[in-house]
Amino acid sequence: MKSEVSTAIHISPPGILCALGDDLVSVREALFGGNSPGMRTTDAYSPGHPLRLGIVDAALPDIGFLPVAQRTRNNALTLAAFARIEARYRKLATGLPASRIAVVIGTSTSGMFESESAVEYLAAHGNWPQGFHFLQQELGSPARMLAGELGATGPAYAVSTACTSSAKALVAAARLIKAGMADLALAGGVDTLTRFTVAGFSALDAVSSEPCLPFSKNRKGINIGEAAALFLLSREQPDDAPCIGIAGWGESSDGHHISAPEPTGAGAKLAIRAALECARIDAGAIGYVNLHGTATRQNDAMESRAMAACLPVAVPMSSTKPLTGHTLGAAGALEAAICWLALADDRRRLPPQVWDGVPDPDDPPLHLVASGECAAAPLKYALSTSFAFGGSNTALILERMAKT
Repeated sequence: MKSEVSTAIHISPPGILCALGDDLVSVREALFGGNSPGMRTTDAYSPGHPLRLGIVDAALPDIGFLPVAQRTRNNALTLAAFARIEARYRKLATGLPASRIAVVIGTSTSGMFESESAVEYLAAHGNWPQGFHFLQQELGSPARMLAGELGATGPAYAVSTACTSSAKALVAAARLIKAGMADLALAGGVDTLTRFTVAGFSALDAVSSEPCLPFSKNRKGINIGEAAALFLLSREQPDDAPCIGIAGWGESSDGHHISAPEPTGAGAKLAIRAALECARIDAGAIGYVNLHGTATRQNDAMESRAMAACLPVAVPMSSTKPLTGHTLGAAGALEAAICWLALADDRRRLPPQVWDGVPDPDDPPLHLVASGECAAAPLKYALSTSFAFGGSNTALILERMAKT
């Protein structure tokens, strides 16, 4: 367990592409409306077995200018997310030495889709297809690609810890700034759909062909999705956007099981309490929680126990995975972006819990956000939790601050 005290690191409005939409405005309105145009049933990644998936429908940029080893859908999605924040990046980067700009990206799939397609071609034709390079699957590719395109020579690396990857990437970037190793960091996560990940979670009997139902008695498993979410982190306050920052973080690793969570939520509780300590706030200050909420029986049971132990029962919470799918390595950054949208919303709207409304009587009750529900007071702090295979647990606290 890691705990440390931090002053807030400012984060920009995020660049997002996911099943909710392909820009901040469309994502915001679909989110608060509880409607996701990219969630649909298809067998594109599970031939003969249709599943509900969260798909990015946006046209992605041409990546023909990249070296062959970097030509992947994952990197195209990364560049598309960066394009949404490029103007702000150029402004913040003006005058900074290239060595003071860091890039930290969380991912778990990288170029796996290209490798799948290449192996299929090899089996059919006896040779590798033109345009395939084994380094397309290298996990550091998104970070290396972005740093190269921007000419950034500061720390540039990937974090790959399954479903905590991009939450940990944001923490890592905040630490780089806090430690004086960077003045500006581009951080977040990206993952794209692949047959490998769909088959892997299906083998665990963890995938639902129906809309997922986090914390419901009737839950049957996850819907997998794809997404990219990128932030700019710096000490500089934005002059044209809400002033929001990363106020605290907590991490733990309980090592309980390779895929199953520790059932009492012990590791999750350590991470949440460390984040509260880091932010120097009491649990009662949290105004909204974006739950990891995968809709698997074991995760939801563990997480509800951790929440009941760490936070007041009245705190509004929701899992937004029914609207995005579980975006794996991108989930932590995407859900931090959803917290950003909640904090920035002057109408006090909260991300709704889209489900059947049937709680599991075996799990501690949570205040799950109803459709159209708004916060009773302006949000100041929002918590996002991420949990992963191997017992990796991360909690992020975002804060809306007054401009000075």
